[in-house]
Amino acid sequence: MKHEIFGLDAFSPTEIAQRVESVGVTKARLPLLSMCMLGVLAGGFIGLGAMYSVLVTSDASLGFGLSRLLGGITFSMGLILVVIAGAELFTGNNLLAMAWADGRISTGEVLYNWAVVAVSNFAGAAGLALIIYWSGHPEMNGGAVGAQYVAIAAAKCSMPVWEAFFRGVLCNFLVCIAVWMAMAGRSVTDKVLAIVFPISAFVAAGFEHSIANMYLIPLAMLLRDGMAFPVQGGDAISWAGFARNLVPVILGNLVGGSVLVALVYHVIYRRGSRGERA
Repeated sequence: MKHEIFGLDAFSPTEIAQRVESVGVTKARLPLLSMCMLGVLAGGFIGLGAMYSVLVTSDASLGFGLSRLLGGITFSMGLILVVIAGAELFTGNNLLAMAWADGRISTGEVLYNWAVVAVSNFAGAAGLALIIYWSGHPEMNGGAVGAQYVAIAAAKCSMPVWEAFFRGVLCNFLVCIAVWMAMAGRSVTDKVLAIVFPISAFVAAGFEHSIANMYLIPLAMLLRDGMAFPVQGGDAISWAGFARNLVPVILGNLVGGSVLVALVYHVIYRRGSRGERA
């Protein structure tokens, strides 16, 4: 059944599956320059969401629950920018597994997209971290913002590998569910509302997003040596600590998005439609 272009009703789950699959084909076949530039934008957008979140949570007067809630809501800005403004985000692109499972794109196309977009996301996120560092933003609130960055990164770099992996799984399950539900919307308001709750939940729960960490940890590395007092676990903040966090988190994100969302919904809605053009 076809819907009118302008309507108040959301797309059904079956229609979402068709749309996600078709969009996946388009994403996998973007020209390299477009893919890279959109990837850089996405890394910067997620970094801006993390910046907003850290700014709020650096306020020590907030209670634990309120701090986590507000930090999650403000972080949601990152994915809202990706979805509404348009960008290529590695974690969201894990949904390409649906088009792959239906035979519409090849394994090589999926891996190529993930690799190019992940590297571009890192360029955007780390580049933003450098600009934020030069801007003096971490000095706000008497240096509490910078201290919050270092404390967050120290916890991430010293986190046990398996814990980082499972937090990555849970994170990208929620991220891809947010993207999935945003595909149901017909307006900007619909999409924003679909995004805020899953994204704020993963941030509030302390789950691990690989692209956010590409902003948070490099910025903390720039800030750590200038801290007036040592931060517990600060010695773990290094390129080795960054890699120790990033590898299991990326693997967890892949499982959470590609397997628990894309492939599960493929089995539910698209199994038996191999080769169908939605």
